[in-house]
Amino acid sequence: MKRLTLLVAIIMALLVPQILNARTGVSYGPSASAFSVETNSDAQQVKLRIYNDGVGGKPIKTVNMKRAKAGGNLWQANVKGDLKGKFYTFDVKYGGKFRGECPGIWATAVGVNGKRGAIVDMERTDPQGWGADTRPAIAAKDLILYEMHHRDFSIDESGGFTYKGKFLALTEPRAIEHLKALGVNAVHILPSFDYASVNETRLNEPQYNWGYDPVNYNVPEGGYSTNPYRPEVRINEFKQMVQALHNAGIKVILDVVYNHTWNIDESNFQLTRPDYFYRKNADGTYSNGSGCGNETASEREGMRQFMIESVKYWVEEYHIDGFRFDLMGVHDIETMNAIRAAVPQDIFIYGEGWSAGSCAFPGEQLAMKAHIQQMPGIAAFSDEIRDALRGPWDSNSKAAFLGGVKGNEESLKFGIVGAIQHPGVDYSKVNYSKAPYANEPTQMIAYVSCHDDMCLVDRLKASVKGITTDEIIRLDLLAQTVVMTSQGVPFILSGEEMLRDKKGVHNSFESPDSINHLDWNNLERYPQVMEYYKNLIALRKAHPAFHMGSADMVRRNLDFLPTENCLVAFHINGRNVPGETWGDIYVAFNTHKRARSIEVPEGKYTVVCRNIKCDQAGMGTVKGGKVTIPAQSALIIHN
Repeated sequence: MKRLTLLVAIIMALLVPQILNARTGVSYGPSASAFSVETNSDAQQVKLRIYNDGVGGKPIKTVNMKRAKAGGNLWQANVKGDLKGKFYTFDVKYGGKFRGECPGIWATAVGVNGKRGAIVDMERTDPQGWGADTRPAIAAKDLILYEMHHRDFSIDESGGFTYKGKFLALTEPRAIEHLKALGVNAVHILPSFDYASVNETRLNEPQYNWGYDPVNYNVPEGGYSTNPYRPEVRINEFKQMVQALHNAGIKVILDVVYNHTWNIDESNFQLTRPDYFYRKNADGTYSNGSGCGNETASEREGMRQFMIESVKYWVEEYHIDGFRFDLMGVHDIETMNAIRAAVPQDIFIYGEGWSAGSCAFPGEQLAMKAHIQQMPGIAAFSDEIRDALRGPWDSNSKAAFLGGVKGNEESLKFGIVGAIQHPGVDYSKVNYSKAPYANEPTQMIAYVSCHDDMCLVDRLKASVKGITTDEIIRLDLLAQTVVMTSQGVPFILSGEEMLRDKKGVHNSFESPDSINHLDWNNLERYPQVMEYYKNLIALRKAHPAFHMGSADMVRRNLDFLPTENCLVAFHINGRNVPGETWGDIYVAFNTHKRARSIEVPEGKYTVVCRNIKCDQAGMGTVKGGKVTIPAQSALIIHN
């Protein structure tokens, strides 16, 4: 009898899932499912409701959950039977009132619009061959980042996609072939978790948002799936997307928005643990460092643990290769370092090293760009190189280096070396950072435009008076040459390779497809742009001199030529760079409307980039001495 009892206990232990310590929510088992939710200590009661559907209908079962231990914050319930395909909510009572139903903060599957958690067998959501899927082995110094929005990329008829605006568009040959031809090796997808601003029950109607309004952080967005009513579909299709990109040798970077929720009162955070997850000002009002009406308190144990476990979950369940942290400057340094330590070292982590307002937390402890040296293995966007090229962030109409405006040269040099300490940079003349912020060049993201603000083409039109299409192309290609020859990690916005514009819209977060879509016909209208981009990316990838990855290597091997107004040039000693086949490499950027020249040592040099053409195999030779850089273009030569 004892043996039979022991056998039954073993079988039940295998069939009935155990509550996870860090990740609460639901754990499915074929004979029972275990539910858990964490509350504040003054919670009086928690009701668990089970539903047949993700929306509508009455609960088929209501269960009073029990505290795991007296006075504790964790509430649990085991519900017998096979609940696969059912839905659930938690409802927590405080001060004699229930706050309202929600799926909790740890839902990993949800019904339409994310109002109810879903009970699924996650193993059944894996596409064929998922177990063999592996992250591409690409070092941080070798990454080429490509930021894209699912809908922008594939919604237009000109793209010829079957799955327009969906995760599955990135599994189609058209997408894979384009990305591989371009040469990027990491796709940064804008928020792809379940967000609030798109109604998944009305996907037949035009709706658009970037997705920076989180609801369920650990579930793919239903609007990008082919069927948001079936919880397993969005999960499976997201995995198919990752798998297809991995098979093409392309990493997948997830844009994460832990710094705020879409609102306070209806958020899963507030419905389960009121006021715990948010910072408040001294007067009791909610702090708004995110600019979205609230900011999360990453320094609190529960929020920190949530962020760590959420990131780990995306890595383990979805094989994500890296994370871009929205408004990383809202989070505390300790939490960011804990996240870095919790995931494998080949997971690339970077973010915006600023906030959108003042935070109710000591500034010296926040993960701002200026504190990146305290966060090894984490990178930040360089607005220094961005604004040195295109103009200041607070004015669309002001130009900078690209517009022939002098005074931006040292800021440009700051970006070229990767924001590290370098004797060739006069930090007193750098636009924002008066000191280096990176320990290593891989801690700086080099870029000239992203989804925020105007895209590069629109910014050039707005800031350079009387600019022609020819000038736009010349300056666009010049800007990306700066980005791709920077020692930081290069980043481009989707569509820049086809001269994308957004009709001058500065903040297109909810603009229609007519503003945000990629026009794939531009590949035929401006074939020289795509040709230059792919050749430039190929040049960078083939030559370690442009991505040394080490601050010491950069300091030893990169030096600047005498700087002039609107002319910046540098030299790299390729002989000292492991794997480099070129000797002396000279790179120059000229934004004057006339040709300029630089002095290089005597000798014979091969030209690989000149006058908006790029070919690492060579485009003729020049002799040393005085070398000419054509107007509004870049020059790269080597011996």
